Amino acid sequence: MSENENVQPTMEEQTVTAPVAQRNHIEEHEAFDWDATSKKGDSYSKKEREELESVYEKTLKSVISSETIMGKVVGKNNKEVVVNIGFKSDGVVQLSEFRYNPDLKIGDMVEVFVESQEDKSGQLILSHKTARSMKSWERVSAALENDEIITGFVKCRTKGGLIADVFGIEAFLPGSQIDVKPIRDYDQFVGKTMEFKVVKINNEFKNVVVSHKALIEAELEQQKKEIISRLEKGQVLEGTVKNITSYGVFIDLGGVDGLIHITDLSWGRINHPEEVVKLDEKINVVILDFDNEKKRIALGLKQLSAHPWDGLQTELAVGDKIKGKVVVIADYGAFVEIQPGVEGLIHVSEMSWSQHLRTAHDFLKVGQEIEAVILTLDREERKMSLGIKQLTTDPWADVINKYAKGTKHTATVRHFTNFGIFVELEEGIDGLIHISDLSWSKKVKHPSEFTKVGEKIDVVVLDIDGENRRLSLGHKQIEENPWDIFETIFNIDSVHQGTIISVMDKGAIISMPYGVEAFCPTRHMIKENGKPAKVEEVLDFKVLEFSKELKKIIVSHTRLVEDAVNAGKAAANEGKKSEEEATKKTVKKMKDSIEKTTLGDMDVLSNLKTDLEATEKKSADAYKEENKSE
Repeated sequence: MSENENVQPTMEEQTVTAPVAQRNHIEEHEAFDWDATSKKGDSYSKKEREELESVYEKTLKSVISSETIMGKVVGKNNKEVVVNIGFKSDGVVQLSEFRYNPDLKIGDMVEVFVESQEDKSGQLILSHKTARSMKSWERVSAALENDEIITGFVKCRTKGGLIADVFGIEAFLPGSQIDVKPIRDYDQFVGKTMEFKVVKINNEFKNVVVSHKALIEAELEQQKKEIISRLEKGQVLEGTVKNITSYGVFIDLGGVDGLIHITDLSWGRINHPEEVVKLDEKINVVILDFDNEKKRIALGLKQLSAHPWDGLQTELAVGDKIKGKVVVIADYGAFVEIQPGVEGLIHVSEMSWSQHLRTAHDFLKVGQEIEAVILTLDREERKMSLGIKQLTTDPWADVINKYAKGTKHTATVRHFTNFGIFVELEEGIDGLIHISDLSWSKKVKHPSEFTKVGEKIDVVVLDIDGENRRLSLGHKQIEENPWDIFETIFNIDSVHQGTIISVMDKGAIISMPYGVEAFCPTRHMIKENGKPAKVEEVLDFKVLEFSKELKKIIVSHTRLVEDAVNAGKAAANEGKKSEEEATKKTVKKMKDSIEKTTLGDMDVLSNLKTDLEATEKKSADAYKEENKSE
């Protein structure tokens, strides 16, 4: 060994040499073709590997979220179902979504909805329920458009009908759409599979309405045409009572329905068809009429028996008394059943001799047994009118003797009119008091101001019209005509105290003594202060006019004021005349005295004369001025 061979490398040399060797080893490792060597030693070229990857990619599907596709069940446990949809991983569906299909097994194809390609754990999430619902709506819509017959399972009963499962959707089957005939027990269909037609879809509220009745209506329609083509009026058929309503009965004639109206069930009056027939009862009916186009058939039951009028006693005649039962009451009268199917009408006017307005309800009640008199009888028209007032004596038969002209009576006020009062003297005897015959002194505008309905009033018979059953009555005639006395009291220019009771445009009504009323024109209502008198003032009035025939008195208060003023002026004038006459007498006396005086007294007398003449002239001038002012 040489010296050099025994020399060991230093630490620095080792440090530099090691990385170089390691780098050479890594470079050799990275340059190795790992893809060219398989685990089993098989080697693939790059081209071969690309071909194999291409083939593999073609076996996988491109899946999009919210897509509905078909998948194959590849696994199943107590909680989940594994479905292969051809994606890089299998999806999981909750087993509860297959509750409707307890026979689900591996290998079955099912519809699924891709909810998510990957969840947090990288799992493909699928939903069979969502896919089934979406598919169901498509199928239901198609069934509606194509008028397709579908099958569904009746799950339960609900208000007004049933709930059926159709393609996984809960559809409503109304009770009226179950069958062509009314169904009274819905529970008998629960748990059964039935065929339906979709009749309505509400996409907004996700509602589906189906019908089973629609399936059989088409078939029945053809049957109806065949049955109706063989029908004839008057034909008697056997049918089954299908439905009963308040207005009639529906009869099943073997595929086609007919209606017996309530009036064609019995010759007598009935309140409801249930009194005659029962549900599901088989009865014979007669065809009254039918309509080929509208498929309506009118049936009758009472027509199978003879009409009761045909069996009415032949000896019955107008004026005979018969007994019957009140079956119907209206305001205008009452119908009385003499025997089943035979009725007579009692008009309200034939129930009482009274002439004031009343209704039949005031006299009779339904179900009441009564006796009546036949007024008219028409066997051909099958009509009869009756009366019950004829069982009592007509009060007008003796009215002339009982209510002679001029006799006084007490009556009851029944009602008012603008022209008078209708009163009743007794049942059936009415009379009229004209408004002008109510009071001698008061002017009555309406009878309601004078009396009230129901009150008693004394009357005098003024006139009798027996033929027309009319009485003319008076109330004021109970007393003597006070205007004969008023003529002596309220003579022209007489003055009386009165009270103003009302004021109108043209004047006022004045209440005078003895209950008489007078009229005072507006221009005669001015008082001494120049203002018009008002209501309720008590003043003196002067009679200007009096008419016994017209029962009119015209008075004035203003005339009294004018009379007082004129009287004062007259008195003043009379005083002035007296003063003038006295002055003249004095002057004359002095003149006579002057003639007898001596010449020595002349100056004194002359001055006195001058004073007297001045006084006389002053009085004359004042009198002239006063007359001018007047």
